[in-house]
Amino acid sequence: MRVAVVGASGYVGSRLVPELLRRGHEVVATHHRSPSTAYPWSGDVEWRRVDVQDEERVLEALQGVDAICYLVHGLDDADFMRLDRQAADNVAYAAGIVGASRLVYFSGIVPDLPDDELSDHLLSRLEVEEILATADCSVLTLRASMVVGAGSTSFEVMRQMSTRLGVVQTVPAWMGSSVIQPVAVADAVWFLAEALERPDVTGHLDVVGPDRLSYVSLLRTYAARARLLRVQLPVWLAPVETVARVAGALVDVPSGTVQSLIPSLGHDMVGDRDAADVLGEPPGGRLAVGEAVSRSLATTRAGDGAPDGAALDGDPQAPSVGDPTWARHRSVLDWVWSTARGR
Repeated sequence: MRVAVVGASGYVGSRLVPELLRRGHEVVATHHRSPSTAYPWSGDVEWRRVDVQDEERVLEALQGVDAICYLVHGLDDADFMRLDRQAADNVAYAAGIVGASRLVYFSGIVPDLPDDELSDHLLSRLEVEEILATADCSVLTLRASMVVGAGSTSFEVMRQMSTRLGVVQTVPAWMGSSVIQPVAVADAVWFLAEALERPDVTGHLDVVGPDRLSYVSLLRTYAARARLLRVQLPVWLAPVETVARVAGALVDVPSGTVQSLIPSLGHDMVGDRDAADVLGEPPGGRLAVGEAVSRSLATTRAGDGAPDGAALDGDPQAPSVGDPTWARHRSVLDWVWSTARGR
């Protein structure tokens, strides 16, 4: 099967491509500006340039494919909701025109709440899902909460804040009781690949790990696995907007992305339609959150002597040479020095 991975050079896409190659599929990897030569699999795929905002370019990029995996999210743009709607509309239209038989979208868990109670981030995910569902082919959305793995945006925010906040971690009371069901990226890419091969399954399913825990418990699990002494202290007067700004300033992850994600932390992110019940379990079963964290804590980046997490035989939990520069592990002293120098 020839599979187009729209967003192949992104975090999840870069781990999905080697899984698809391992299964014997041909991969068309799309890129926006220039093809990534950093990933170990770069020479094993067909790169096609695409601007998802341009309908004609989308049609050209998807010609001749049997299935499409859509992994694009535009959180780093202030107008991301409009841009995501336009991109989804272009891909849904193109899927029918080029004759693709399968479309899989990797989204986020959306709480069962009125639209006006959802953050813009979650509302945008839901809008994209609804638009893609109109495509003239078999469509499935896989919804995930936090994806655990080195290089994942959410994981890197947790890693960097846990390291830089010191012994006492202040946790806003409005997110302290929220429950989350994190999924290891190794399991997420298995479910995506499996979903592409199962056109009989449509609608939406939740991609989750085996553990349900509060955000406070998640932070404690991370600290324990990272061998950090940390104490969580609830803070009652912590407006969402203030927390988002502070978090954006504390980490290397782009501040606009962080500020888009933070408001979602006040909602429960647990699955009620477990993908494993329909698609089966990954070989060996899903990773518990503690094990997923431990396998993600490499401090040496691929290319500096460590195995590459996006290699065909690599551990998807591990860092990859193609991961964004803000995902590179830095010591607290290095971070303080860089901050003092205005970098």
